[in-house]
Amino acid sequence: MQSMMTTMLLSALMPIAMIMISTLISKKMISDRKKLSPFECGFNPQTKARLPFSIQFFMISILFLIFDIEIALILPLIPIMKISEIMSWWVSSATFITILLVGLFYEWKQGALKWAI
Repeated sequence: MQSMMTTMLLSALMPIAMIMISTLISKKMISDRKKLSPFECGFNPQTKARLPFSIQFFMISILFLIFDIEIALILPLIPIMKISEIMSWWVSSATFITILLVGLFYEWKQGALKWAI
């Protein structure tokens, strides 16, 4: 019981301590942000605030996240194989992998995996 309370206390205090430390050592303060804006000081910024960003990077990263989460969902199927009925395990595994492959095929046909420059 005491170790659980200690864990709860540490999990509450550590984020608070990290936030306090980051605000103390951060370079920009709230008042400094207003002074550094181009509207306050009267000169135009030296670089653009928005840099060109390829949508392909975004699409590949979203696809990576989706398939990474699905891999994390596949991993528990291995230990469940020992304790469940083998036919129901095969059906659920085949259904899950079929959904993955259909999604991958759809993304491929839509051209999300093509790298166009």
